[in-house]
Amino acid sequence: MLILTAEDIKKVFNMKDAIEADKEAFEIYSKGQSEVPLRTNIKVEKYNGSSLFMPGYVKQIDSLGIKIVSVFPENIKKGLPAVPAKMILLDGKTGDVCSIMDGTYLTKLRTGASAGAATDVLARKDSKIGALIGTGGQAFCQLEALLVTRDLDVVKVYSRNREKVLNFVKNANAKLSSYNTKIVAAETSDEAIEDADVITVVTTSTKPVFDGRKIKKGAHINGVGSFMEHMQEIDEHTIINCDKAFVDSKEAVLNESGDFIIPIKKGLISKEKVNGELGEVIGKVLKGRETDEEITLFKSVGIAVQDVVTAYKIYKRALEKGIGQNIEL
Repeated sequence: MLILTAEDIKKVFNMKDAIEADKEAFEIYSKGQSEVPLRTNIKVEKYNGSSLFMPGYVKQIDSLGIKIVSVFPENIKKGLPAVPAKMILLDGKTGDVCSIMDGTYLTKLRTGASAGAATDVLARKDSKIGALIGTGGQAFCQLEALLVTRDLDVVKVYSRNREKVLNFVKNANAKLSSYNTKIVAAETSDEAIEDADVITVVTTSTKPVFDGRKIKKGAHINGVGSFMEHMQEIDEHTIINCDKAFVDSKEAVLNESGDFIIPIKKGLISKEKVNGELGEVIGKVLKGRETDEEITLFKSVGIAVQDVVTAYKIYKRALEKGIGQNIEL
């Protein structure tokens, strides 16, 4: 059994690799070639937390696994990750565990890659201005995914905590300098999304974090933060008025995402507002962006097929390069 830390993963797998893995995973899912039950969410109210169990099976790579990811916001006060996770990968031929890897970084990587995949497929090719709302644990990989998929001149970053924004921008400019993109702090969400060609929102907010009336024609929006029915980071104007809305999984988003569930319950939209899954666009079953004026939206709650496919590719790459620690139980 191969044990892989976050640093091990970084040695063998980069964001570009992860984006390609997510594209493959989304297409596999939309073709019905995987078994991915809805996640099981166990609430731990005593500590204001919840633990999610995400199993999946992908026949064509003979691999299955389960990611256990917890959301314990109070951990930050203890100096611990707010979203700790572990990924358990099984050999589909034997059913035995072949690897345990850091699921916290895996989640950041494949979640960033999901927005990267959507941006690559749906955003205008000539996109030059990006916006990032949210500076939590997922934000850095989200930013990197934007830079990998589009040659952006500037990305404007906003969150309610000004100090966090400034620290994030300083760190991002240092670590991502090779992309030659200017990363700047925005004073407001309006300023962040003004003239933005690509907007990524990565928060767990229960109230919309930007005004959809300020979005320019031709923009693409990634909503990747909210993953429970009471969370709503994207405003209803955006959901109602976007020209095309794609998701990672219809079943998952319509059962878990407040961004869609809340306006559906209000009667503002129907389930048919979702044009389809990103995997259907990647597989050329559906058309994505058709004009430069369309406003496109991608909503993701995260599905286990992403974890299984990405973890499998990381595991294989680590074996090839002799990275990680082998143990016997």
